[in-house]
Amino acid sequence: MPVTTLDPTSALVVVDLQNGIMGIPGAPHSTADVLERTVRLADAFRAQGLPVVLVRVTFAADGADATPGRTDAPTGARTRPAGWDEIVDALAGHPEDTVVTKRNWSAFYGTDLDLQLRRRGVTQVVLTGVATSIGVESTARAAHEHGYHVTLATDAMTDMDAEAHRGSVERIFPRLGETGATDDILKVLAERH
Repeated sequence: MPVTTLDPTSALVVVDLQNGIMGIPGAPHSTADVLERTVRLADAFRAQGLPVVLVRVTFAADGADATPGRTDAPTGARTRPAGWDEIVDALAGHPEDTVVTKRNWSAFYGTDLDLQLRRRGVTQVVLTGVATSIGVESTARAAHEHGYHVTLATDAMTDMDAEAHRGSVERIFPRLGETGATDDILKVLAERH
């Protein structure tokens, strides 16, 4: 479904565009391309006085606050370089932006994201970030469950696996909201004024 509209109280929610994640090659889009498109969206949202929320993931050094549970994929504590959890410079440094820190996949669970959005009267979120099938999809599902209109900038997100990205974009996202390219979203945003 193409992007049809953006509510007057839309917010851009950027998932995990931080130093330690930007080194991932990304598939099908490079993380560099995702960042460039997200910066364009963030600049356009800021220019219209709309909220930009920068979500980052971090854990205690010993991993004690990481999501517990048995999984087939290895998790657990590991040493991360200093600054790995800081928002990338291209997006950071805007005092009007909201920064949300998460410790699991979804930007909603265990954070104040819903509170921050509701206090600003937000009714719609536009999502970008890494990884499509993990942080972005989990956040999109939660946004939908919380009653927000959801728009997904499918070329401003990427995954570690192109098939995982495609599965989210083609099978899951159409059930959660509207999907479109960055340029489509920017066009709809510009038409609002």
